[in-house]
Amino acid sequence: MTTDPIMDEIMAATAVLHGGDRPGGRSRLEAIWSRIANDPAPIHECALAHSMADAQEDVSDELAWDLRALEAALRCTDADARSHSQAFSIAAFMPSLYANLAEDYFKLGDLAQSDVNLASARNLAGDLADDAYGQLIQRGIERLGRQLDSYR
Repeated sequence: MTTDPIMDEIMAATAVLHGGDRPGGRSRLEAIWSRIANDPAPIHECALAHSMADAQEDVSDELAWDLRALEAALRCTDADARSHSQAFSIAAFMPSLYANLAEDYFKLGDLAQSDVNLASARNLAGDLADDAYGQLIQRGIERLGRQLDSYR
């Protein structure tokens, strides 16, 4: 839990989504978005869009939400993030955002854009901590790199 009720709601909805209830998680995220969409804090928009991308059935919709997450992250500072979640660092989140975009473009068959975003993820991966989250993102970057290599 954080000291930010909106971030807590986003994290709870994301837990539902990643717990296997995609429709339930998506519904909760959509409800939060409908309340904050007019003027979201960049950190809320980033976190919600990042999770909402995972809730999409269509890859084009997933890409749109992932692009929104990145755009919001670029407007957010670590100080903004820490004011909403003490464990959140934008710099450490960026490799994940770029890796997700690389995967979206890969799924859509746009290998050039996938390469560009994967390169960004790799370049920023040094900001990842050597913890479970950092290792998860590193493995995802490596897995996608192998997939892209198999198409060359």
